[in-house]
Amino acid sequence: MQALINRALRQADELVLVFNYMDSKGVVSRRVVSPVRMIKGERLMALCLSREEPRQFHLKRCSQMRLEWASNFVMPVPMVRVPLEQLVATLPPAKSVAEPQAAA
Repeated sequence: MQALINRALRQADELVLVFNYMDSKGVVSRRVVSPVRMIKGERLMALCLSREEPRQFHLKRCSQMRLEWASNFVMPVPMVRVPLEQLVATLPPAKSVAEPQAAA
């Protein structure tokens, strides 16, 4: 996960991070963010493309993180809730940093 974040920070104009995020109430949603910087305590400061404002994300609450081309998204990006059953059923195996997925 840290390698993906570092790459997105280095290529902030080209890449965004897409991940599932569990809030403090246990609600999981898919987020698309443009990272700004890491914050002490394993948190990521990023521009949330759904809320159109800076947000802090606790890394321990992030899952299924991947890189995407920023050009694939236009704000505001709809925030989709992810049912817990779907979250558990679709956990992919850990992968190394790969090229972002192109738009279909």
